[in-house]
Order: sequence, then structure tokens, then C-alpha cells
Amino acid sequence: MKTLFEKIADREIPGKIIWEDTDVIAFLDISQATKGHTLVVPKKATESVLTAPAEVVSKVNLVAQRLAKDLVEIFGAEGVNIITNAGETSGQTVPHYHVHIIPRYAKDEFKFVPQPNEIDIEEVYETIINTIK
Repeated sequence: MKTLFEKIADREIPGKIIWEDTDVIAFLDISQATKGHTLVVPKKATESVLTAPAEVVSKVNLVAQRLAKDLVEIFGAEGVNIITNAGETSGQTVPHYHVHIIPRYAKDEFKFVPQPNEIDIEEVYETIINTIK
């Protein structure tokens, strides 16, 4: 059975995809912990960073670094968290390795657990798609 992220990569369900190559895909997190919150995901499923081959972890993190720089610039963020969760107790809710890029702002109130908020994902998506390098 495919994971949620494989279904997004295969275009079986919609996702706000902002970057993609043959091995890795990046799309906006539907929860938007802060403006621009993005997930970087290998297209081939592996459960977590603990089980992913080193070359997959390397590629995912290189993409995360590149996109983090872009997101900080696009949204004027003052910092960024690059986070991966491994296992249910860490907060991993999808059993498919992924990295969160969470742009940080002075008063964003982010607490490492995405909270419901008023961020307009459509606006964020359009801004990124129309600006990203």
C-alpha cells in the first residue's frame, strides 16, 4: 500500500508541489506551522531517517538546505528549523521519511507541534511558485 507521500508524488492526490527531481519531491505541509512550511520527501518510501539509505538522507538534506535558503529569502524569515521525526513518539505521523523546513519569524509562536492557524496555503503556494529560483 502506498504512503500518503507516494500518492502525492504520483499525483494520485493533490499536493502543493514546489520542487521535484527524479528522486526527491518537496511540497507545502498542509498544516503550515509557519508561512512556507515545506516537506522534502524521497519519492521511494522508507520509514524514517533511521532506515533510509545514506545516499537518500544526503540527497534529501541537500535539497532541504537549498529550499530553506530560498524560503528564508522569499518570505523574509529570520531563521529556519530543518527537522525530521523518526517514530510515533517523536511526532512522525506518516511512515515515510521526510524533512520539515519551517521558516522562523520573530513572533511566530511555533512550538514544534503544528497548530491550526489562519495561514492561507493557496497564497503561500502561489508566492513560492511565482518566485522560486
